[in-house]
Amino acid sequence: MRYVDMHCDTLYELLQKKKQGKPYSLYKNEGHIDLCKLKEGNALLQNFAMFVQWKKCDDPKEEVLKMVDIFYEEMDKHKDIIAPVRTYEEILENEKNGKMSALLTIEEGAACLGKLKNLDAFYDLGVRMMTLTWNYQNEIGHPNLPKVSKEEAEKSGFVWDHKKPDIEHGLTEFGIEVVERMEELGMIVDVSHLSDAGFWDVVKVTKKPFVASHSNARKVSGWVRNLTDEMLRALAERGGVAGLNFCADFLTEVPMGTPNPGTMEAVVQHAKHMVNVGGIECVGLGSDFDGIDTNEGIPNYSCMPKLEEAFLAAGFKPSECDKILKENVLRVYQEIL
Repeated sequence: MRYVDMHCDTLYELLQKKKQGKPYSLYKNEGHIDLCKLKEGNALLQNFAMFVQWKKCDDPKEEVLKMVDIFYEEMDKHKDIIAPVRTYEEILENEKNGKMSALLTIEEGAACLGKLKNLDAFYDLGVRMMTLTWNYQNEIGHPNLPKVSKEEAEKSGFVWDHKKPDIEHGLTEFGIEVVERMEELGMIVDVSHLSDAGFWDVVKVTKKPFVASHSNARKVSGWVRNLTDEMLRALAERGGVAGLNFCADFLTEVPMGTPNPGTMEAVVQHAKHMVNVGGIECVGLGSDFDGIDTNEGIPNYSCMPKLEEAFLAAGFKPSECDKILKENVLRVYQEIL
């Protein structure tokens, strides 16, 4: 079996090492994902997100462009084993030639700086998916799990609550323009991190499938980073996919401050619920590798075959595993890219 993963933050980690003057390599590193681990884990396609904490950098667009440079430098160095893709057909061509595929994405719509021309420019650079928000409000919309400084919280009276969704603040007018333009271009809309109100705005605005690249089931674990059953059904009806996130806290609820090492069984539990609610075609993988603390049950990409074994042991049929681990995401890519 070959696997497709919709989200990792490996490029961000490589950029941090470069900024610190430390050696960095996509071929082999100490993180959750490198080319050796991808090969050992039978990767078919890995999405590489360019994650930006825009409130902690001078220019989020420039941060993305730095990661674009790293991405293509690494692709060129290792073009014998992996190649970037912009279309579904290129994924098939790489597979035929014995190569893994890499898809470039953005995690944080603030990188557009409030201008559609920047979205178009990212598309021209090969970006084929964008997570509309991270945990900051931006020109596009509002997040469900806002990150504010201690000073901001004291000034506004904000109280952080990981179980309280934002059902009032969704997409802005510019956000609606962005989503419409993404569909015109053939760029996949990603609603992970977006507020509940924003999710339903996307449902109203879009006509094509969209994804929640790294979000689980809120019924199983109450974090608002996960999707409600109503959201899962709406996503499924649109033909979209939610990617199972390996973050231990999003998988299993434990008291705040309690260690949560993570398990593979919890990933399977979320998959079962999501399939029961939305059907077998709405679930994929969105590991969030290199963006989360290590899940001891599935510590890096090389363990993907063990995850497949866990799905089979839990009663999933081989054909169902194929859909969750690869085919569902590829179906969306075939339609949109």
